[in-house]
Amino acid sequence: MNQLNQSFSVRFSYNISFTDGLFDAHNTLLADFLAGQSTQENPKKLLFVIDEGVVGCFPELPGQIQDYFAQKANVELISDLLIVTGGEPAKNDPALVERIVDAVDKHGVDRHAYVVGIGGGSVLDLVGYAAAISHRGIRHIRIPTTVLSQNDSGIGVKNGVNYRGKKNFLGTFAPPAAVFNDFRFLRTLDIRDWRAGMSEAVKVALIKDPAFFDWLEANAEALANRDGAAMQYLIYRCADLHLQHIASGDPFEQGSSRPLDFGHWSAHKLEQLTDFSLRHGEAVAIGMALDCQYAHLLGLLSETDLNRILNLLQTLGFLLYDSALDRDDSVGVLRGLTEFREHLGGQLTILLLKGIGEGVEVHDMDESLIRQAILQLSVDSQQPTVIS
Repeated sequence: MNQLNQSFSVRFSYNISFTDGLFDAHNTLLADFLAGQSTQENPKKLLFVIDEGVVGCFPELPGQIQDYFAQKANVELISDLLIVTGGEPAKNDPALVERIVDAVDKHGVDRHAYVVGIGGGSVLDLVGYAAAISHRGIRHIRIPTTVLSQNDSGIGVKNGVNYRGKKNFLGTFAPPAAVFNDFRFLRTLDIRDWRAGMSEAVKVALIKDPAFFDWLEANAEALANRDGAAMQYLIYRCADLHLQHIASGDPFEQGSSRPLDFGHWSAHKLEQLTDFSLRHGEAVAIGMALDCQYAHLLGLLSETDLNRILNLLQTLGFLLYDSALDRDDSVGVLRGLTEFREHLGGQLTILLLKGIGEGVEVHDMDESLIRQAILQLSVDSQQPTVIS
């Protein structure tokens, strides 16, 4: 039988910029980016979608945005700035997707315009998803406002919303046109959001960079005490490692290997089981602790490395146990293995640690050993924390 073959590649390129006070009048970073994309004869439309929590901390922000673009002839700012629910509820409410799509339609936002998201990772996921399904893909710009979104979720290629009680069940792979990390937004974060994003830095250090893990150990107390310079370095290094991984081979996750999801099979389920009272980063810290305890019981991870990992997470301020782990004999959290396999497609693939910076993939998990690991985390949570 005759057949035709098609093969092509598409190149994606975008910058992650770091600044302080993106919408200050003297800061031309965003304006310069847009000037390179448009002209006075062909101005770019901008539709802003902003996390309501950010507006609560920066009530002057909408006015700043209006003032910033007032004198720029190459930009057509849509005056209707959308303010949406922040946090995980942003990904749980289908009406918010409709609201953004309706604004795209109402204001004639086409594929040469930009939808600009300002907020935490959940809002950026929502905005990126709505942009990607409108007109088969409108360019989107991300302005992350939390530690987690500046060092991880806001700089990658994934977008998504929750559906049918499952994390990121609907989503797209659509890289941003640009990302602007503004450190000013971090200064108003509450301690939980400041801390939560650091778990992803620990994660990427554990699987990719032992020297970065050493740095995290040395600077853990400064980070826990909200040292700005230390946090800026953490975000920059973590973002760099994430970008290197995305470019290294499987950016759209066609295979079943997902090293950046270390600790996530249980974390995603824990978020759901706690009705999202756990932040994503908090759940990831518990998920990593669980997988490290499991790897130690399996004989893969030494006690020395296990203690270093758990001590670092605790020094940063994370709790490493939640009662949802062993509720109903852990049936709920163990269901996360099935859902993780379904999300990957095909074979279950879990990354475990053999050492700091050294991982190994396994394709099955012993449920009785997982329960033992959960029991150990529960017992440890009752003991005084000793940091060595």
